Amino acid sequence: MTLKLHWFLPTTGDGRTIVEHFHASRAAGASSAREPSLDYLAQVARAAEANGFEGVLTPTGTWCEDAWLTTAALIRETRSLKFLVAFRPGTISPTLAAQMAGTFQRISQGRVLLNVVTGGDAVEQRRFGDWHDHDERYARTGEFLEIVRGVWSGKPFDFDGEHLKVEGATMRAAPDPVPPIYFGGSSAAALPVAARHADVYLTWGEPPAQVAEKIAKVRELAEDQGRKIRFGIRLHTLSRDTSAEAWAEAGKLLDAIDPERIAHTQKQLSASESVGQQRMAALHGGKTDGGVRGLEVYPNLWAGVGLVRGGAGTALVGSHGEVADLIEEYHAHGIEEFVLSGYPHLEEAYWFGEGVRPELVRRGLVA
Repeated sequence: MTLKLHWFLPTTGDGRTIVEHFHASRAAGASSAREPSLDYLAQVARAAEANGFEGVLTPTGTWCEDAWLTTAALIRETRSLKFLVAFRPGTISPTLAAQMAGTFQRISQGRVLLNVVTGGDAVEQRRFGDWHDHDERYARTGEFLEIVRGVWSGKPFDFDGEHLKVEGATMRAAPDPVPPIYFGGSSAAALPVAARHADVYLTWGEPPAQVAEKIAKVRELAEDQGRKIRFGIRLHTLSRDTSAEAWAEAGKLLDAIDPERIAHTQKQLSASESVGQQRMAALHGGKTDGGVRGLEVYPNLWAGVGLVRGGAGTALVGSHGEVADLIEEYHAHGIEEFVLSGYPHLEEAYWFGEGVRPELVRRGLVA
């Protein structure tokens, strides 16, 4: 099966640094040289489309522009690009979410994908009025997705759960096709929800063996439910014509980070309830004393991004061929979709599209 490649819309801002207006980093001060204007995001979206990416992930959170509004505005700026819209079940009615996705699907002619973000940061959740604890949030997400799929059936749907209740939930017209649901989470509370409801289970970029272990768990849980799901991975990428050039660029990114920024970010992220975030942090331990290659946690897998960024914290770094090699290795473990990003997102879309993608095509991994 050929791979699906997706890119990222930097709705927190963009620039030639890995420090963003994102999660814990935001409180430490300004970072982005390029504001996330609609004109700039349209450039990134068109670059992704021109370089063969199927879709773009749009994040959700305090420091992002709203994912639904931003992507809806970009429909007319693109022709075939799909929009992987991230949203949080704790901040929106499931019936309304089903209606919004249905409307998006119709006006875009089938170009919406849904990324359900349960949330692992209690401080962030409470900003949006969500006071559930970690495990309750995942239990509620399961109920939320049960309702969304019920609404999409096209018939009035009743549901009475522990966290959510609807009566006669329906919509004007069921979406056709039904938008696929992307879902992530590494905790014991998350995996059963993914197995029961997700079309694509997303993991952050841990080394291949750890990713394979997680895939095996989710696949087994899904099979117990009589389901088959696909697997994707969220990574950054930095590829150049030679390995030395790529690592030199990674070194520049690392050298540009203020040690105080790293300490501040790691202190904030250490309070996260997210198991996935904890696993990301364990890869680098907040230390930079080994230099840029000291953060290489697996051949051509660099954990430097996670020093100052919440969420996905690893990058594929190397020559175009080396990056393609690691993508192929992940694929051998069951990964079928890659959600990628790079700094700046406009330029890196071209570096990947013109450098790595032809390698993947040559190997028969991408059509």
